[in-house]
Amino acid sequence: MAYQELDYFRFSELLNEEELMVRDQVRAFVDEKMMPGIAEHWEKGTFPTEIIPQMGKLGLLGVTIPEECGGAGMSSTIYGLVCQEIERCDSGIRSFVSVQTSLVMYPIFSYGSEEQKKYWLPKLSSGEAIGCFGLTEPDFGSNPGGMRTKCHQEGDEWVISGQKMWITNGTVADVSLVWARDNEGKIQGFLVEKGCEGFTAPEQMHKWSLRCSVTSELVLENVRVPEANRLPKVRGLKSALGCLTQARYGIAWGAVGAAQACFDEVLHYVKEREIFDKPLAAFQMTQDKLAWMATEITKAQLLAWRLGRMKDEGTMHSHQVSMAKRNNVKVALDIARECRTILGANGITLEYQTGRHVCNLETVLTYEGTHEIHALVIGEAVTGIPAYRS
Repeated sequence: MAYQELDYFRFSELLNEEELMVRDQVRAFVDEKMMPGIAEHWEKGTFPTEIIPQMGKLGLLGVTIPEECGGAGMSSTIYGLVCQEIERCDSGIRSFVSVQTSLVMYPIFSYGSEEQKKYWLPKLSSGEAIGCFGLTEPDFGSNPGGMRTKCHQEGDEWVISGQKMWITNGTVADVSLVWARDNEGKIQGFLVEKGCEGFTAPEQMHKWSLRCSVTSELVLENVRVPEANRLPKVRGLKSALGCLTQARYGIAWGAVGAAQACFDEVLHYVKEREIFDKPLAAFQMTQDKLAWMATEITKAQLLAWRLGRMKDEGTMHSHQVSMAKRNNVKVALDIARECRTILGANGITLEYQTGRHVCNLETVLTYEGTHEIHALVIGEAVTGIPAYRS
């Protein structure tokens, strides 16, 4: 069945010509190149590496990075639409794009030296090189300020020791952006290249979520990197958190795509599936569920669109990103779960995509800031009182 986007409030009319063109190009790419093999990759727990150079050629890696730096030089709204279409296929593939674009290319562009930009950004944009973002630690997820990874300077080199956990792309990354605390307590960012002595990135296996995404541990044992690999414009933990804001923005859009995929699949299903001599879609309870889903998807679309417009205008704040990420991911997960029940036994097979989205969204709900942490961010914004600090 050809995909048909739910557009109950004529959302497409809010998009300009370029935005519609890119959305439709990415939609076609997803349908033709990504969808056919995604269930098999998910079942095997493998990433479809063959699409990386294709995504690079289409400009899907580094969408908002200026063209002179190797990116596509497009708007944040377009980046959001890209995330939406890719996550319609799979959250793990969108995670790859988010990490490459928002968590590696963005900090190199924003905090890196001219030499770092010239060397890495074109490679990352084309897909020739893969990057990862090493912030989360085994004991410090929601509290990155508790970071234990240490660094100290010895002449023209920095020595880094520590451990990072749940790192997307880590095992396959050519460069890892690792955050560490120096002797003065300041957070520094480093570009650690694959093959450095003392640096390993074992893959974390046996996942039942984000199975099309490479998830890794980073282990640094007295890893030495030159001063030239330190991001010179980093200003402590604030810089690392600024990268997360960029990634969460893309997630808010991506979740809409996942919800749309489940809704579209179930809408086709209930029109064709007959029970008690009539289509499942003809029952009041089914229509109530579809009405709820259509409403929530429409609200999520409009929230993401408004966030994108504010980001393009330079008026967006991180707490607004928290609201969009928190709402849209929870809505997408709730919709995916409801769709799974409508599909009945069919919902647990990979012949249908909804169950895969359910499993993936369980992770999306808790990464890049848990549902609860984002509630506290919003709570501080509306009350002026931070509840998560002593």
